[in-house]
Amino acid sequence: MEANLLDLDAEGLTRFVADLGEKPFRARQLLRWIHRFGETDFARMSDIARSLREKLHQRAHVVPPQVISDGVSADGTRKWLLDVGKGNAIETVFIPESARGTLCISTQAGCALACRFCSTGKQGFNRNLTVAEIVGQLWIANRALGAAPDSRLDNGGFAIGERTGGHDRLASGDRVVSNVVLMGMGEPLLNLDNVVPALRLMLDDNAYGLSRRRVTVSTSGIVPMIDALAEQCPVALAVSLHAPNDELRDRLMPINRKYPLRELVAACARYLKKAPRDFITFEYVMLDGVNDGEVHARQLIELAGTVPCKINLIPFNPFPNSEFVRSPREAIRRFNERLNAAGIVTTTRRTRGEDIDAACGQLAGRVQERTHRVKIARAA
Repeated sequence: MEANLLDLDAEGLTRFVADLGEKPFRARQLLRWIHRFGETDFARMSDIARSLREKLHQRAHVVPPQVISDGVSADGTRKWLLDVGKGNAIETVFIPESARGTLCISTQAGCALACRFCSTGKQGFNRNLTVAEIVGQLWIANRALGAAPDSRLDNGGFAIGERTGGHDRLASGDRVVSNVVLMGMGEPLLNLDNVVPALRLMLDDNAYGLSRRRVTVSTSGIVPMIDALAEQCPVALAVSLHAPNDELRDRLMPINRKYPLRELVAACARYLKKAPRDFITFEYVMLDGVNDGEVHARQLIELAGTVPCKINLIPFNPFPNSEFVRSPREAIRRFNERLNAAGIVTTTRRTRGEDIDAACGQLAGRVQERTHRVKIARAA
């Protein structure tokens, strides 16, 4: 069976080339060609020995998820719908800003946690994504956004005109994708066996070379897996909080019944001992009349005082058959000011991509319907 090399991090590729009778440096070459230059054709990997290229043709391939659709919002937000087989699809969103470009990546097809305010949770859980399907989203985005130099390479594998001091860099200059957040479909920490190798590829200087501070894993609060991530690959951590007390959080997020706030906050404090940042980001969706009152602000201030954190308020984004309504702008402003006045760094997330269902909480609202519709159109 052919191996999909997108599934292999540096350690996995080193083992793979060793099984082919090749030296470890060949793995580094493959990493650069596949991830930095977005190449899938072994014949074009010009600094790799012909004998190895022939072995690769027989034993391996590079196959990212198939793009079903590619849409751009009026505000520049871009969303890809990707086919991951057997009727399952995932969504990936790129958010361009003046100082950075953030890619929001999915880690599961669907989600089992059933948070009541999230469109993905309404879909249910299908399966975990593979390493290739996770990192493949970054691979696809880099190609689509023009970050991969593609064929503009000399025979040494360097971008033409970009060899400086014995090192190579992208011909496109500054990164298009500067930040990655695992905040798309699914709970990343329930797919840790595949998420960690994907993270290592994102951080690898021979692949995407992103900083640990610029890669964020978002979790609903899987306490044992927060500890596991700290040991295996600590990156920035965001916690979907959304309620300042257990009673309300139990109602909004069933996972809280298993890992209540006291245990979650303790896990966050432990994580900070190995994290690249000195704070945890708490995500807090603003639901009118549910979690946006004065008493909720006081409780959130008390909770935030137990662990170094920043709070990101998220205006609720509607989806079909949702039972919630977005908090009024004035209520969000007052809530924000109340937290900031208490010395807690608090920001309100700007809503992006609503017109293409790419805003936070909207992913997968009609994924299966759109997947089926596009496939029928292609068949016709």
